[in-house]
Amino acid sequence: MKIISTPLELKEYLKNYDKTVGFQGNRSVGFVPTMGALHEGHITLIKEARKANEIVIVSIFVNPTQFLKGEDLDKYPRKDEADKKICELSGVDILFFPNATDIYDSDEVSILAPNVRGFVLEGTSRPSHFNGVLTVVMKLLNIVNPTKAYFGKKDAQQLNLISLMVKQFFMSVEIVAVDTVRENDGLALSSRNVYLSKEERKEALKISSSLHIAAKMLSSGIVDVKEIIKKMREILSPLEISYVEILNRDFEIIKEVEIGNTVILVEAKVGNTRLLDNIWL
Repeated sequence: MKIISTPLELKEYLKNYDKTVGFQGNRSVGFVPTMGALHEGHITLIKEARKANEIVIVSIFVNPTQFLKGEDLDKYPRKDEADKKICELSGVDILFFPNATDIYDSDEVSILAPNVRGFVLEGTSRPSHFNGVLTVVMKLLNIVNPTKAYFGKKDAQQLNLISLMVKQFFMSVEIVAVDTVRENDGLALSSRNVYLSKEERKEALKISSSLHIAAKMLSSGIVDVKEIIKKMREILSPLEISYVEILNRDFEIIKEVEIGNTVILVEAKVGNTRLLDNIWL
């Protein structure tokens, strides 16, 4: 596995990659952008990339522009050596490990999230968050120039906005959505789970339980959005709920669930830790 830290070095290395490894013909590049503290969810993304591409590139970069003032940038979990080992064991060809000064300049051109879809749900409480997400993803995609880029469905709004950016900027990369990976008890895997105390972790299970109840209601024929959300909020109590929403896959408001075109989303705080989860129906 080759570890590279600067954009120019990576672009130069990829330009000469075929000669270096003796590869002939068209090759596909699978890219998995991460913020490190890798877990089984990230490994699943890497495995999906490995199955479909000749070259797999993973980036680890804790992006400062997507953190708002007072958020956990300095405390965000970093496990650099463990992450390198995980990437190596998972069959990653290139690990891109830049510093903030390699990615950002003092006077930056920025990508702005759309006025509606970027400022609802998570964007309501974190109004400039998705500006930072889209800017760094645009930069990373331009550096790596992948055939396919892999993102988890757990961050559904982020996935939707990245897909929208790729479409509206006429970018050639294919965005691949990968199912959420869960613990045995149903808790969605997240790098932030390490913040949870033993008691808070039990409380966090209310999030996946609320989604399970919603799916159960749908299987019994209940499709009214207000009724489902009301029941979910009861299950989530007394957690601090940021939102419980049921939308179509274009993130538009609906009155009734349409199987095959619906996402049920939850964001809640457990202690001081903000957790996201969803199911795609």
